Amino acid sequence: MKGSKVSIIPLGGLGEIGKNMMVIRYADSILLIDSGLSFPEEEMLGVDVVIPDITYLLENKDKLCGIVLTHGHEDHIGALPYVLKQINVPVYGTKLTLGLLEHKLKESNLLDQAVLNVVKPRDVIKLGHFHVEFIKVSHSIPDAVALAVHTPVGTIVHTGDFKIDQTPVDGEVTDFYTLTRLGEEGVLVMLSDSTNVERAGYTLSERAVGQTFEETFRDVKGRIILATFASNIHRLQQAILAAHKYDRKVAVIGRSMVNVVNIAYETGYLQIPEGVLIDLEEASMLPPNKLVLLCTGSQGEPMSALTRIATAEHKQVEILPGDTVIISATPIPGNEKLVGRIINLLFKKGANVIYESVSGIHVSGHASQEELKLMINFLKPKFFIPVHGEHRMLIKHAELAKEMGIPPENIFVGENGTVFEFTKNHGRIAGKIAAGQVMIDGLGVGDVGNIVLRDRRQLSQDGILIVVITISSENGLVIAGPDIVSRGFVYVRESEQLIDMAKEKVKSALQKCSSRNIKEWSAIKSLVRDTLSKFLYEKTRRRPMILPIIMEV
Repeated sequence: MKGSKVSIIPLGGLGEIGKNMMVIRYADSILLIDSGLSFPEEEMLGVDVVIPDITYLLENKDKLCGIVLTHGHEDHIGALPYVLKQINVPVYGTKLTLGLLEHKLKESNLLDQAVLNVVKPRDVIKLGHFHVEFIKVSHSIPDAVALAVHTPVGTIVHTGDFKIDQTPVDGEVTDFYTLTRLGEEGVLVMLSDSTNVERAGYTLSERAVGQTFEETFRDVKGRIILATFASNIHRLQQAILAAHKYDRKVAVIGRSMVNVVNIAYETGYLQIPEGVLIDLEEASMLPPNKLVLLCTGSQGEPMSALTRIATAEHKQVEILPGDTVIISATPIPGNEKLVGRIINLLFKKGANVIYESVSGIHVSGHASQEELKLMINFLKPKFFIPVHGEHRMLIKHAELAKEMGIPPENIFVGENGTVFEFTKNHGRIAGKIAAGQVMIDGLGVGDVGNIVLRDRRQLSQDGILIVVITISSENGLVIAGPDIVSRGFVYVRESEQLIDMAKEKVKSALQKCSSRNIKEWSAIKSLVRDTLSKFLYEKTRRRPMILPIIMEV
């Protein structure tokens, strides 16, 4: 079509790690790639998870043809229960990806209404104006795919999360043939994973971890506790095979780990030799040198199995001197303190801890610089957009693409909400749409915003002071109070003098209201709050939240 254009709009995953969500739009057809969540930052007090703002999708829900998924990690499928609650469109993904999604939808009571379609690598599906081709790639979870979206303007290739593993655990090598064929046919735009762009060289094969497991399992005399991401099925597979080889039984701890092991086993992605897997009751009866425990908690998450074991809060498992704990993961940026604390606790209890910084028990699932260059060489794109990474990673990846010969004017670095627009020969940034974040707290979706977070921050730092005053409805005089209740600010019994002085300040504020004939409750509360806030800051250099409560009798 002459003069036609295709738009690419990231709703999540640019300028951050996680909450990946990408819109591709041509005319009246919209395709959504992935729908992930991210975990809250430190200042998001009490928030459970964060998902992308889908206002744009809701405004254009009649144009949305379908959702296609690259793989089954939380940062790519975790927001789907929230999205499908509001927009019911078909979802396409590989067998394991949809197996993991089914479990999430079942928990949200959405499985019956969801339309899930299993696809295989090299399948091509038609959605609106798009033909979507699924391409096998290696990652830290099986069944990961890249996507070639064929549009009337040209082909857009989204790599998904990938690395180039020549010896993958499942023997399923990246589909180099399809990638090079697409490169020969012509790729208009390439969207590429930037997670590991700061790492030179190549990412090691997952098999390297299997060899380390075998050596460790052979040499360790006591019980082995292995903590890793529940979704890293290749790693679980290698641990189970190493345990079987050295005549150890395997027990699984942690809800997400149990769920993933069951789903992966049922869908055929996890091979478990007969009699190797046992439950925790049986495990407690075995000698330590015959046992491996697989658990969650490689990021030091407060409620995870490893954390509860380390802090002696787990009902069935405790650390015994002579245990070997393997933490098979790299701390996600920001989690280093949590992980360090758990490692220290485990050492204190007499365990030997093997962790990433001093051993070969973890490799990344993302491509390093040389693999990113290879992918650019395979696809030979006209235009390039780095995705899936913090802003510095996107800049670094753009520089890498420039080194590979892509003209600088054909490389676009954006952020969530940026509208990238392409015709057959031209590309540009055409504007911006609203693309923020929605915070999930308990069952509340989006009801925690900046004001609530600011209040939580203030409460966590300086506490709260509640001032209770009883006023006569007849003449407006104070009948009782002011009474002051303090939580998280000062302990009233130990600070009686300060509280008494505060009461006097409140009384003088009330007298001022009376003399000025101020009877509006909001004005009285405001004057009490301002007077007390100024006084307490002078005395304590703290600003507690002040909550005046007026009762009328």
